[in-house]
Amino acid sequence: MSSEIPRAVETYLRQVESGTPRVCPEQTALAAYIRSVFDSEQLIFETERFEKYISLQRYFPFELFPWEEFLIALWLCTYKAPGLPRWKTLFCMVGRGAGKDGLIAFISFCMVSPYNPAKGYDVDICANDEEQAMRPVKDVLDVLDSPKLLAKLKKHFYHTKELIQGRKNRGVIKGRTNSPQHRDGMRSGMIVFNEVHAYVNYDNIKVFRTGLGKKDEPREGAFTSNGDVSDGPLDDMLERALRILFGGEPDNGFLPFVCRLPKEEMVHDEENWPMANPSLQYRPTLLQEIRDEYIEWKDRPEEHGDFLTKRFGIRKGFQEITVTDYENVKATNQPLPDLTGWSCTVGVDFAELSDFASVDLHFRRGDDRFDINHTWICATSKTLHRVKVPWPDWVKAGICTLVDDVSIHPRLLAEYIREQGTLYNIKILCMDNFRWTVVADAMREIGFDAKDKERVKLVRPSDIMIADGKIQECFNRGLNHWGDNPCLRWAVNNTKRIRSGKKQGTDTGNFYYGKIEAKSRKTDPFMAYVAAVTAEEILGTGEPLQPPVIGAITI
Repeated sequence: MSSEIPRAVETYLRQVESGTPRVCPEQTALAAYIRSVFDSEQLIFETERFEKYISLQRYFPFELFPWEEFLIALWLCTYKAPGLPRWKTLFCMVGRGAGKDGLIAFISFCMVSPYNPAKGYDVDICANDEEQAMRPVKDVLDVLDSPKLLAKLKKHFYHTKELIQGRKNRGVIKGRTNSPQHRDGMRSGMIVFNEVHAYVNYDNIKVFRTGLGKKDEPREGAFTSNGDVSDGPLDDMLERALRILFGGEPDNGFLPFVCRLPKEEMVHDEENWPMANPSLQYRPTLLQEIRDEYIEWKDRPEEHGDFLTKRFGIRKGFQEITVTDYENVKATNQPLPDLTGWSCTVGVDFAELSDFASVDLHFRRGDDRFDINHTWICATSKTLHRVKVPWPDWVKAGICTLVDDVSIHPRLLAEYIREQGTLYNIKILCMDNFRWTVVADAMREIGFDAKDKERVKLVRPSDIMIADGKIQECFNRGLNHWGDNPCLRWAVNNTKRIRSGKKQGTDTGNFYYGKIEAKSRKTDPFMAYVAAVTAEEILGTGEPLQPPVIGAITI
């Protein structure tokens, strides 16, 4: 079962895949993902409707770029069944100047035009302030008020200073703010959230969304540059986009279009700038403007604090957010050899046994590292409903174990470690100092007692800071072999590096790890790996034992 990729979509996919101009990892992943969707699903593309929408471009004072036609084709014209959009929700994060408002204006115009068969298709453009909400509306009003077009378009559209209505479609384009009187009676066909980075919570988004679903073919769009509000709707949307692109999460109708620079130091090479702004190659004036801003930012960075954030999607301190690049995480999907008889360290981690718990077996041979990682998931966890990854599939694959109990009993972890000890030579068990008492009795039963420093290492923050350098080196050089373990990869992406502090104004350069988000982003599998790495010096170069040592744990 497959579908033919529409010409406008294929054009952009080939541009991304050519790497000219340079594209960010998110766009490369999106191209592969879109190809896989068309290859595996039977989709309907309404070519005639797409061509009619694109024909409306002649009324606007700008050309649509390939990335914009790509989004219009997928969001507005691709269906999984008649009347059911394949992608109901579009998330579009691009650098300032890419043309978000113009694209919103054009899409809104299409939706109330005679070419949209869904009647009464209101487009509500929502934002935190009136200027952001009305900017796309004013772009459409400028088209309708053009002396050359006024007489012709008057036959098809009615407008005032605040709204536009299609005469045949009867749909209305209107800008809406958070003011309560601006939200009454909404019966949206499409809701567009403009500059999502300005929202600090979901209070107003939820209200706007209540007007959706009363019309055929409902759609929701979120358009934004990056911003400085942490743990808000933008972070949630970006998280979801990255889980779809890199974590294997089903999209459920969410189309993730993200353009940004992967690292701050890449801003110094102008050839990298299109990674964050897919319109840059077509707008020489914008390119010159960014060049001027770049010079000013380098001279006086404190006066241009939003330059990296708005233009390139990099927040201040962005490099401390993730453990490593997504490409490095993906590179861990390397097959594991037969490790029977090899020596290993074991890491254990959990925050609460009523949630998740993980065990990691860490092996070494020369520079290469090999890890067997297993996670237990408590079926009654109060936060499990917030975990938006296919963990049931992981359970079926044997990567995780679902525990139908009020908590994960420590004996489950101990029994697993005991069983692994019949296959591998477990040298030492490592876990957080403050968690040991919870599992101490169960671990003593299989031969691990904290009083024996050669058998148990109680990991402290300073141990993790020391291990961080080795962990970064292994990621950067592609030395980690984890097999196909999406749960462990997901946990890496849920973790951030945090600077330990500064002394006398000088950065110490030390890092420890923390959760990016407390409830839905679990880090236990990765932190079990980190714990195991803290004692890897005991493995030496890690050559396989000859002959294999089996049954290293004595009960």
